[in-house]
Amino acid sequence: MKILITGGAGYIGNELVFELLKDPEVEQIIIYDNLSRTNFNLFLDTRYEPVKVRFMHGELLDSRKLRQVLKNIDVVYHLAAKVSTPLATENSHLFEQINHWGTAELVYAVEESPVKKFIYLSTTSVYGASEEMIAIDTPPDPKTFYGSSKLRGEAHVERLCDKMDAWIIRSGNVYGYSPSVRFDAVINRFMFEANFIGRIQITGNGKQQRAFVHVDKLVNMLTGLLHNPLPRGIYNFSEHNLSIEYIANVIKEIYPLLDMIFVNQHLVMREIKVLPDERIIPLMTLPPVSFKEELARFKEKFSFSS
Repeated sequence: MKILITGGAGYIGNELVFELLKDPEVEQIIIYDNLSRTNFNLFLDTRYEPVKVRFMHGELLDSRKLRQVLKNIDVVYHLAAKVSTPLATENSHLFEQINHWGTAELVYAVEESPVKKFIYLSTTSVYGASEEMIAIDTPPDPKTFYGSSKLRGEAHVERLCDKMDAWIIRSGNVYGYSPSVRFDAVINRFMFEANFIGRIQITGNGKQQRAFVHVDKLVNMLTGLLHNPLPRGIYNFSEHNLSIEYIANVIKEIYPLLDMIFVNQHLVMREIKVLPDERIIPLMTLPPVSFKEELARFKEKFSFSS
């Protein structure tokens, strides 16, 4: 089995490569990435079997290169994206070009290839914000350029569901240690600031809840799609609905001297709470771990503490 991972040098991709290489049926993994995040940790990770991994530097909008790399591919994991950040309301054209039209170009190329399985990592941001609990049948209503562009990308992937095994996974906010960890994600940022600065900053009253999932559990589910007979279609995948205040308090249990500063505490921030999608739970094979234990293990990965 030959696998292509777009965005394979990123946060989630780094761990997905490692897990897929444990599968004896995986002959080769091609990482397709433009290295826009200038993260090179994947190339220094000694956990890999180098003979099974190849790297191709490329853009999602390069249709010629996509068709070339897909010639002998069986499975595609599409992780590459312009991701949401605190400045996600800026540069709307970049979200549209990469997440929407880049996905469109990939799907066009896949339709002309021998690919048998396609997994698109989307986001619960397509639902926008709501005080009500989100379920898989909740109509999408994105409020950011990121969420809108990912939803438009989904529309292209849905075409593949009539032709092959294709899944759209709407993931919650990802957190947890990886050699390629993103420190602009809220929980990861809080952990970094707690460990090295001793202070975290919370915007608003901190009561807002969001859907979260640990990177190990997301990767565990994604690898499970290789062999599990899950019906093709759209799925939500999240683990916890946690308030920012709760997250901060758990981190303070790990770092008792931590200072917490609230900025604009009178503001009520947007939130999104997602019901677990029971259909996808059978793919999970990792033992349960508490949220506090996950963060405690994260702390152990830091080189030192201030």
